Amino acid sequence: MAARDSSRPAAADRPIDWVLRPFQEFLHAEASGGIVLLACTAAALIWANSPWRQSYHDFWHTYVSLGFGQYVMKESLVHWVNDGLMAIFFFVVGLEIKREVLVGELASLRKAAIPIAAAVGGMAVPAGIYVLFNLGRPGIEGWAIPAATDIAFALGAIALLGPRVPTPLKVFLTALAIADDIAAVLIIAVFYTSDVSFAALLAAGVILGLLIVANAAGVRRPMIYVLLGIALWLAFFESGVHATVAGVVLALTIPARCRIRGVQFATFAKRALTDFENAGADENDIMTNPRRQAVIHGLEEACEQVHTPLLRMEHGLHPWVSYLIMPVFALANAGVSLGQGAAAAVTSSVGLGVLFGLLIGKQIGVTLATWAAVKGGVGQLPAETTWRQIYGTGWLAGIGFTMSLFIANLSFEDDPVLLESAKIGILAASLAAGVLGFALLRMATAKR
Repeated sequence: MAARDSSRPAAADRPIDWVLRPFQEFLHAEASGGIVLLACTAAALIWANSPWRQSYHDFWHTYVSLGFGQYVMKESLVHWVNDGLMAIFFFVVGLEIKREVLVGELASLRKAAIPIAAAVGGMAVPAGIYVLFNLGRPGIEGWAIPAATDIAFALGAIALLGPRVPTPLKVFLTALAIADDIAAVLIIAVFYTSDVSFAALLAAGVILGLLIVANAAGVRRPMIYVLLGIALWLAFFESGVHATVAGVVLALTIPARCRIRGVQFATFAKRALTDFENAGADENDIMTNPRRQAVIHGLEEACEQVHTPLLRMEHGLHPWVSYLIMPVFALANAGVSLGQGAAAAVTSSVGLGVLFGLLIGKQIGVTLATWAAVKGGVGQLPAETTWRQIYGTGWLAGIGFTMSLFIANLSFEDDPVLLESAKIGILAASLAAGVLGFALLRMATAKR
């Protein structure tokens, strides 16, 4: 029998903890989010190609109304997922972007140069390949579909290699995907905007101003930002700019400053723990010991002041995005028919543009842009990383999936035939890029 970890409280030995521990370990594994996403993708494909395929389409196109008084919004379930739930996904993306720009790999031009160059090359080349296949055709509107990278699947695939992969290479892929997300959000805001309502945009501007004032005034209560964020989402929804952009805009206004520094917190925590020990001899007297209760409340307040709202929200929402929102998005959007029409769909101009853009364009664009940036003296290759590993990572960047499916829905919302072709191309390319990228990285990376 294994010895109990002394760092865990005694309550960890309760029966319920033995039941929950395997699930907790799975949720903390780096690849777990990608595994859940893959399972929901498989479920969507099975459902959409089963004898109950019609129920798949009927369910996700069921209309649901939300509202109060005379203001009622009526959308299908798939639209609520794509416009509503995905706004939370983009909010978390925005938090990650802000964190990386402030203190991460995008915090300085020198550190950010290589992943930004890789992201630009990894978007420009796939988009160019897609345009070659669709120039002068109705499918040209989907030019941005192969430009996107799915950060969850890409990082999940690289996590499966464990300690084989040097940490700087994982950081490079993360920074590349974040830079890719920034460009994707800008593309969605600029190129996939319908008729603009300037009154709604003005309302969005006023709400954004209130959010900025709240940040500057030191407001840290999440509920204030949640309420203003909902209003901002409604304004964007009515404006013609895609509503999910509101998530990124909201994230940029979330406070990223702590009220006390780490040294102050450490000093206070040590003194508080000493006071806690001196407040009583009975370790189980919390309910009846006001002094210990006061120490606990003081520690809670100190933890709130040393932790930034940005990090608290990011950490709090990340599991919901990884294990609920993205899997539901996959379940609602990945269900395509793989019958006799699948071959024609993947060999259409849209299908081939997406397939070759993600599968060929990404690895060429990422590798060549990184090489040019390093040779041009803009930055340095990540430590402990070889060019073979960069090339393998370029293949993993070809996993478009979530963002590619999202842009495909925006591009061909009114053309189900082109949308089906794009989805099949995305699924085929993402699967091939993931498998080949994993194999290439495994061969290029010696056991560590």
